[in-house]
Amino acid sequence: MKIGLLFDLRNPARWHRPWADHYARALDFCEEADIRGVDGVWFTEHHLFDDGYLPQPLTFAAAAAARTSRVRIGTAVVLPALRPPAQIAEEAAVVDLISGGRLELGLGAGYRVPEYRLYEADFERRFARTGANIAEIRRLWETGGVTPGPVQQPVPLWGGFYGPRGARLAGRLGIGLLHISHEMFEHYRAGLVEAGHDPGIARVSDLLPVLLADDPDSAWHRIAPHLAHQVNSYRQLSVEGTDAPKPPLLRPEDLRNRTPDGPWGALEILTPEQAADRIHERTAGLPLHHLIFWADIAGMPDDLVQRNIELAGGALPPLLAKRFGDRKVTVHG
Repeated sequence: MKIGLLFDLRNPARWHRPWADHYARALDFCEEADIRGVDGVWFTEHHLFDDGYLPQPLTFAAAAAARTSRVRIGTAVVLPALRPPAQIAEEAAVVDLISGGRLELGLGAGYRVPEYRLYEADFERRFARTGANIAEIRRLWETGGVTPGPVQQPVPLWGGFYGPRGARLAGRLGIGLLHISHEMFEHYRAGLVEAGHDPGIARVSDLLPVLLADDPDSAWHRIAPHLAHQVNSYRQLSVEGTDAPKPPLLRPEDLRNRTPDGPWGALEILTPEQAADRIHERTAGLPLHHLIFWADIAGMPDDLVQRNIELAGGALPPLLAKRFGDRKVTVHG
């Protein structure tokens, strides 16, 4: 089980810093994560967000690969239905080459109509095209259909799907499921069996809405305005391009004790000890490979990002090793 951190490169107007400085600082944090013992740095994709949400995760992953020597370099996720599969196969292979074989390629279908319009792609057929393009990326690598190929044979592939349809698709493709859910795991396992895959290859990972802090109460008050921005942007932009009404804006004080939207809720700021207990409680019985936490929330203060990295690489892994017993948790240092 490896501990990773996800970067989305948001740079909201309220806390804006010059874009070049912002990207440089994020790369500094990736390097810091590498030094501090974190196991992975992960990057995600959205388009047309006012706060500049990272639109090209493989491009940034290549830069992070060049600045690091040990961490896994992951995407959670790239949207393959927006691009020709050969483009993703080539770009991902370059990241794997630069990193010396450290790529974890997470792929998903997405959910925003404007992003598909931007790329002149068919939103209604996104699941079918996502599945077909994942299969074609793998075929291109296996047959030498693009050159040069990646270092890893094979590159670990992950399906970032949150519903039964996507979980079953990940199973049929024989790739990992980038979602931690006992309910969805059953659909994933059924897909593996349907396609004739050995269910023993099942593996799950996920982004968990967790941040680590020494004093969660103190950190909460500093992070809450940034979290409100993050949650409101997801809620508002998820319905853009549809007939659904925009949901009301949430205030920072609405978020801490609100009813969870899903199995993990919006965000939990936890000590390493609390996080280890929470993770053990929520993931029992699942074949875990990567636990991914937020590196930062929408431009939150750098000192909290720094401490989150330190705790994720230092204090948390031995606590997880203790909770999970013989289940392997990577510990560095």
